[in-house]
Amino acid sequence: MNTLKNADRRVLITGGAGFIGSNFVRSAYGGTASLIILDALTYAGNRATLSDLEGPDGCLLVVGDICDAPLVNQLLEQHQIDTVIHFAAESHVDRSILGPGAFVQTNVVGTFTLLEAFRQHWHRQQQPAHFRFLHVSTDEVFGSLAADEPAFSETTPYAPNSPYSASKAGSDHLVRAYFHTYGMPTLITNCSNNYGPYQFPEKLIPLMCVNILLGQPLPVYGDGQNVRDWLYVEDHCAAIATVLQQAAPGETYNIGGNNQVKNIDIVKQLCDLMDRLAPDLPVLSAHDLITFVRDRPGHDRRYAMDSTKIQRDFGWQPQYDFATGLEQTVKWYLAHPDWWQPLLAQQQSAS
Repeated sequence: MNTLKNADRRVLITGGAGFIGSNFVRSAYGGTASLIILDALTYAGNRATLSDLEGPDGCLLVVGDICDAPLVNQLLEQHQIDTVIHFAAESHVDRSILGPGAFVQTNVVGTFTLLEAFRQHWHRQQQPAHFRFLHVSTDEVFGSLAADEPAFSETTPYAPNSPYSASKAGSDHLVRAYFHTYGMPTLITNCSNNYGPYQFPEKLIPLMCVNILLGQPLPVYGDGQNVRDWLYVEDHCAAIATVLQQAAPGETYNIGGNNQVKNIDIVKQLCDLMDRLAPDLPVLSAHDLITFVRDRPGHDRRYAMDSTKIQRDFGWQPQYDFATGLEQTVKWYLAHPDWWQPLLAQQQSAS
């Protein structure tokens, strides 16, 4: 796993208590960079995920909103931040359909707040060449692919189809504009669907794992033929570290797992794994829990990422094939009910 290598680098990580952010914190923690984490600890952010890393000799978690400009300015100045890695986002498509306002606020206004604060901080420090603002985005900004269309590249036109993907597209455009207008040293990465430890159990893979353990239905949208490119989260974190260390300001990189899989096939693989690995399941074959439900509005049919550029420029490529990563993920959720059970209790109390 790549770590942040510059002993003098002062890093602010937004959304560091979330799924991808916390995995990145864990991968970066083995380096020598000083890590400050800003997280609002909404439903998908979990302080318990980082509890073993906090402390005088570890990372510092600040509970706060990326839209809070005075707080962001204070953190940049107080900790002399030279690098922002921006994970914080509202990211669940279903939630964006029900309540798009929060997505515009966090993903667009929040990103603008961070960019403007970092620009002013960068100017006060006489525009050092080593400063970086790395924005973590998604493949969903590119829209949907037909079965025979080539994978998304860095030059694919944006065509977002949900309030979530539209808000992420807006944030991408702001980051790009700050490089071209102000010369600010920004970077953008667009990743495919991530999976792995510490993912909130509303997303497909952890939801299916938890529902199988509880003997609850496994809801599959539509005909289950929607295709996603799956990227193990540790591979994603390694790619982000690589881009941060080696890419020139203003560059954009696609990061994919080279694993295009239909949703129904993932669910069936999870059923096979759980039947084999989990003792005493409430339903003897998890396959019996599969339930097709009405498709969600604007459900993109297929995503696929062309990662040629990052492979060509830096030699990065995913280390996990899907079968290996999926089994490792299932084993993690089986071994850590103490992590996900409190989250289910919080969901139930909030509903």
